[in-house]
Amino acid sequence: MSDFDVKKPSEEEARDAVRTLIRWAGDDPDREGLLDTPDRVTRAYREWFKGYDVDPYDYLARTFEEVGGYDEMVVLRDIRFESYCEHHMCPIIGKAHVGYLPTDRVVGISKLARVVESYAKRMQVQEKLTAQIAQAISDVLKPRGVAVVLEAEHQCMTTRGIHKHGVTMVTSQMQGLFRKDPRTRQEFMTVIGNPVNRGS
Repeated sequence: MSDFDVKKPSEEEARDAVRTLIRWAGDDPDREGLLDTPDRVTRAYREWFKGYDVDPYDYLARTFEEVGGYDEMVVLRDIRFESYCEHHMCPIIGKAHVGYLPTDRVVGISKLARVVESYAKRMQVQEKLTAQIAQAISDVLKPRGVAVVLEAEHQCMTTRGIHKHGVTMVTSQMQGLFRKDPRTRQEFMTVIGNPVNRGS
């Protein structure tokens, strides 16, 4: 859920804001092709920023203790995500790799993807997004370690500004044994294809 306690504007206020932006861009919001655009944009925003309406911690609440003594890494890699740069509200599109070392319980793998999704569907910077995912898993599952790596392309630098295409930003957050033990960290990086060294 959002930490920012504010009265949300009404749907009509949001549509009026879109009409204002259309006029500011130099077009007529009353012309035929743009008449329904404010409604479409507000519906799109509701989908793009649905992460503010959910608590990622809820997805991790149901765990399973019958793991047959399994205590090795659990890794979910190549989780595609779409987020939005909080500086320009441009898309950030990439993939997340999430791993943890369980203690006495695990969580359904789809829940890891839902945690990524719920944080991604907010205005973000990639560094913060990476840390939020790792911290939620650590707080709820209490594992021996958490590792999160995000690889993403930022449209704020590919479609505007410097216009550099094909550039990928890589961020990582390592906790517990993934931070303390280089062998454990290297095993995780090997499993996910080591984006830090890729292409070198």
